[in-house]
Amino acid sequence: MPFSVSQASLPVFEIGLNALSAVLDKAAAHVAAKKIDQSVLVGWRLAPDMFAFGRQVQVACDQAKNGTARLAGVEPPKFEDTEATADQLKQRIAKTIAYLKTLDTKAIDASSEREITFPLGSSKGQMKGADYLNHFVLPNFYFHLTTAYAVVRNFGVDIGKRDFLGAIPLKRI
Repeated sequence: MPFSVSQASLPVFEIGLNALSAVLDKAAAHVAAKKIDQSVLVGWRLAPDMFAFGRQVQVACDQAKNGTARLAGVEPPKFEDTEATADQLKQRIAKTIAYLKTLDTKAIDASSEREITFPLGSSKGQMKGADYLNHFVLPNFYFHLTTAYAVVRNFGVDIGKRDFLGAIPLKRI
């Protein structure tokens, strides 16, 4: 059986977003233990010209939600970018994962050769579904997921590589 577009996307997003949610739990515990206002964490960034932590989480969610919706041939839902706390960011992640579970895997799988049109700054881009997933959605998802992880690590939260990887489908032998 060939490896399908839905297999290459949905589990990746779910595992990555669940790992990010767990990182948020550790970050919230760190903030509480140090008696730091949560807005400091949500606004933390690695460099002045980079998105803050909260925005990194939002964009990682949007890449998963919007990318798979377009692959499924449906209009992605719009989530307002109003999260200001770790709990609200966790709710955004949970809402994204719940949405991913509603998508038709057969429609996603049929997108491999279909042209996908998507917003690209002030213009639009177009790619075949497989290219869109492999060269646009997944790299952008991992960029924002990795950056969110790095921001939390830079903030002083005790996390490591296993926290980033999450519950990967590993069988120890």
